[in-house]
Amino acid sequence: MSASRRPRRGRVTAIAAAVAAAALAAGLTTGCDAVDKALDCVQTADAIADSVTDLQQAVQNAADDPARADASLDSIEKSLREIDAKTDDADVDQAVDHLDKALDNVRSAIRNGDETPDVSPVTDAAGELTKVCTS
Repeated sequence: MSASRRPRRGRVTAIAAAVAAAALAAGLTTGCDAVDKALDCVQTADAIADSVTDLQQAVQNAADDPARADASLDSIEKSLREIDAKTDDADVDQAVDHLDKALDNVRSAIRNGDETPDVSPVTDAAGELTKVCTS
């Protein structure tokens, strides 16, 4: 009798392994979308951080070259639109809104002739976005 149980046990093991593999594959496929979105968020947040650094430097010279500050602001806003299009996370949306408002304030300050607008709210909001994307 033990000889007839071994083929059956092998068949059951093979079926169980196939079912487990199928379940794992389905889970990985579903999980990949979330991972891809998270990676997109992190990569875009990283690009925003680089743009914020550029903005800080541009703002120091805003009186001499306001176009450079505008270009930095435009770059950050473009990245924000990318994040907004790729995610539907409420925390990310809120962080994007905070950063967008901070950018608007800096842009307004530059247009109103402020030679050294405060970019610390932009830096803080970019940090918030990075934190949300990586948590």
